[in-house]
Amino acid sequence: MDFRLTEEQVEFQRYCRRFATEVIRPVADKHDREQSVPWEVIRAAREWDLHGLDYIQKIASDPDGLFGVIYAEELHWGCAGIALAISASSLAAAGIASSGTPEQIGRWVPECYGTGDEIKLGAYAVTEAGAGSDVKSLRTTAKLDGDEWVLNGTKVFISNGGIADVTVVVATVDPELGHRGQASFVVPKDTPGLSQGKKEDKIGIRASQTAEVVLEDCRVPVEYLLGGMDKLEKKLERARSGQSSGRASNALATFEMTRPLVGASALGIAQAAYEWTLRYLEDKVDDGTPLIEQQRVQQVLADVATEIEASRLLVWRAAWMGRNGVPMTGGQGSMSKLKAGDVTMWATTALMDLVGPYAQTTDCPLEKYFRDAKIYQLFEGTAQVQRLVISRMQRQDYVERLSAAAEVLEQAPGTPTGSLATEPEKEPAAA
Repeated sequence: MDFRLTEEQVEFQRYCRRFATEVIRPVADKHDREQSVPWEVIRAAREWDLHGLDYIQKIASDPDGLFGVIYAEELHWGCAGIALAISASSLAAAGIASSGTPEQIGRWVPECYGTGDEIKLGAYAVTEAGAGSDVKSLRTTAKLDGDEWVLNGTKVFISNGGIADVTVVVATVDPELGHRGQASFVVPKDTPGLSQGKKEDKIGIRASQTAEVVLEDCRVPVEYLLGGMDKLEKKLERARSGQSSGRASNALATFEMTRPLVGASALGIAQAAYEWTLRYLEDKVDDGTPLIEQQRVQQVLADVATEIEASRLLVWRAAWMGRNGVPMTGGQGSMSKLKAGDVTMWATTALMDLVGPYAQTTDCPLEKYFRDAKIYQLFEGTAQVQRLVISRMQRQDYVERLSAAAEVLEQAPGTPTGSLATEPEKEPAAA
């Protein structure tokens, strides 16, 4: 087991930090104030090979799966809103890659980014009012009408909503089947019936457009159903007959694979806040003693540094597991997102307390880090939902491990009757 980054990974980390320093940070305040899409930064990211198909190939070339989380952390160190504007298309691309046929992947993934000098965006539309993390309650419907699907519903809080060239919409085909009755559809820009609703005025990540996506009798060709009709019909038939595929919904599967990236994004904010606070405190004196040397300050800084490191290890482990096909049966992906999001919110708050009243002003970078941090306890599954997911997966994993152990023992010669899966472990007698 080797926790060191390779030379290539270290070089990539430095490259991303340089882009964040030279390109993102100089315009971060402007786009935050104006809530404007940072098109010039997205174009620069393409020129630096940090956006588009070349970037995807770069990420896929790392057997450890760490390029993606390194990229997310470093760009969010620069500015969370701008970083999300650059990378939000990847969620749509992941949805297409996880559900689509090879032909659909080849056609639509490039449309999420654009090719050459052309910049395009993708959006992944799942969340609805009253149905965010609870994907089985989605009310957006898809009905087959001849050789077209007709989509109706409203999606909310969609990154790149209304400005995306390709929107992947998760809709309900059979309401009685819950999430097993859902499917994903590609809806290109300018499709009749597709429109932008309310653009959200957000507390943080303001350089990333977040808006409603409205579908009113929105018609798409039957071939825009991701995975195709045969796959959908077999899935619905299994669900109606009571058979389980043993898999989560496509939406949930997509989120599980992207949660380490969300965790890494949060850590970029925490790391930026920590580094700025260190520099700020170096020049501050209280009662003749430099603040950075006072024990009460050092205690907080030590806790912040330790929590960031612990969170990063969870993120890197989950990213490695995802790339190497190691099942996250214990909820490791959700753990990484939960821990990093909570740590980032706590760290920015603790650091603001150290800095004092100046931290509440818009002149202080901590004020922006604090605003940006909160979303990482909310989107792609709230912190509370992550805890439910982890608890359920841990319990299921424990039961399966007990059953496997019991099966091995029962097959061994001379094993007493009974099962570990049905007999709880007894407490040892008191000495």
